[in-house]
Amino acid sequence: MKAKPVTESESLDIREFGAPTDGKPQVSNRRLFIQLHAFYGCSNPNSLVPALADLESVLYQDFNHPTGVGVVVVAEDPAYLTQAVRKAFAQECFAQLTYRPEMTMIGRTYASGREMELEDWLLRKPRRNLMNPDFSWSVWYPLRRKPSFYLLDRRQSGPILAEHGLLGQSYASRNFAADIRLASFGLDTNDNEFVIGLVGTDLHPLSRLIQDMRSTQHTAEYIESLGPFFIGHVFWQSGSSEI
Repeated sequence: MKAKPVTESESLDIREFGAPTDGKPQVSNRRLFIQLHAFYGCSNPNSLVPALADLESVLYQDFNHPTGVGVVVVAEDPAYLTQAVRKAFAQECFAQLTYRPEMTMIGRTYASGREMELEDWLLRKPRRNLMNPDFSWSVWYPLRRKPSFYLLDRRQSGPILAEHGLLGQSYASRNFAADIRLASFGLDTNDNEFVIGLVGTDLHPLSRLIQDMRSTQHTAEYIESLGPFFIGHVFWQSGSSEI
């Protein structure tokens, strides 16, 4: 449905909304901010772990760079990503690496209004997928839709999104892949709108899911850009108090 301007008589509510339970709406003003940073020039990833010990984070070895690493950091307060993270990356073990700004990705968890357990969806499920010790592979990428998608009404966009979503659910139901979906509107330096993290036990199903997604109407007709892709193999994971 096309967005309508808010009039003086209408209130602007920017909270997250889930599916009603017992006739009452689910609302939350909590969400996670998740950010990926990439570096190269690391011959010993073990040396980075002490600097990350106080962060809710994952350290990856970069599949496509022989000395590359990636760090995904989770925080409910976005200011944390400019304070504690900056402090960690200022330590010598990171300062001697070369930062790759073109690979930085950032997004926030969001709800579509259909989630049965809203706060689990916003706060706990992304952490469960990210920190799952069985999920040793990940593929992270940003995307931007074509402007024409936002001119579709709900009757047009609903089936397009449903086809795309059902394909992802078919992989999840077989434990081939799980996802972390983030909105990036106004947060990404390249005007990307979403960041997707696909995680799983094996790499091949993640690649195959992306291949299969290419034939959906959503991707084939309405995606302006995809990538760059960061493919990571988990080297170290922190714990989380909200998993």
